[in-house]
Amino acid sequence: MTQKDITFVADFLTEHFNEAPELYNRKGKYFNVERVGQYLKDEDDDLVSPPNTEGNQWFDFLKNSTHLKESPLLFPYYPEKSLHFVKRQMEGVIDQCLQKPAVVIGKSVHQAVCMSLYKTSQSEDSTPQLFKLPFLWNDKTSNIHYVLFTILENSISKIHILRRHTDTSRSVSNGIIAVEFGNFLNNSINESSDSRCYSCLDAHFYDDETVTVVLKESVEQEGKERVLAQLPLS
Repeated sequence: MTQKDITFVADFLTEHFNEAPELYNRKGKYFNVERVGQYLKDEDDDLVSPPNTEGNQWFDFLKNSTHLKESPLLFPYYPEKSLHFVKRQMEGVIDQCLQKPAVVIGKSVHQAVCMSLYKTSQSEDSTPQLFKLPFLWNDKTSNIHYVLFTILENSISKIHILRRHTDTSRSVSNGIIAVEFGNFLNNSINESSDSRCYSCLDAHFYDDETVTVVLKESVEQEGKERVLAQLPLS
């Protein structure tokens, strides 16, 4: 060890392990603990070596502010407690804040429409996941909400587009349609539709008027496995 290393260790011990007579009657802790570790202990005991807040600009600002000193909007400060204690306190306050909005929002939500998309067997264990990649889009200009999704069982070449007016009292024409890709990219009518069928891997709205889809060819050929297509919503 170099003299610098020895000095560093000595300074550390001098700073953190001085005798502290005021702690003699406190669970046998006769020395100050390392000052970072005390904040991470998951216990409600006061810190052994609390921070010195003298000269802290934020505390001075609060102390001299008539309006902020007793403000309920500021989270209280616990200079004698660890971060775990403060975290639990904050979680309790946040949970309390969210209870009433959850009740109010829950009461305001109601079913606008019910559509039967597919039927499954009675046994839930054997039911496969048929509803895939729902993507939501809100057209703020027309006040229309869209949902893009696919149903895996017998229509892998289709994407479904559901649209509803954001005002549930109003309706829009063609509330749900299906777009089938099939063999629309065939170069000639002589090509077999079975060999050039496409399924949808993913679909998102590009903007209010365009849908972007990633298509996969059912019979993969080199260089032709994936297609990126832009479809006008009209």
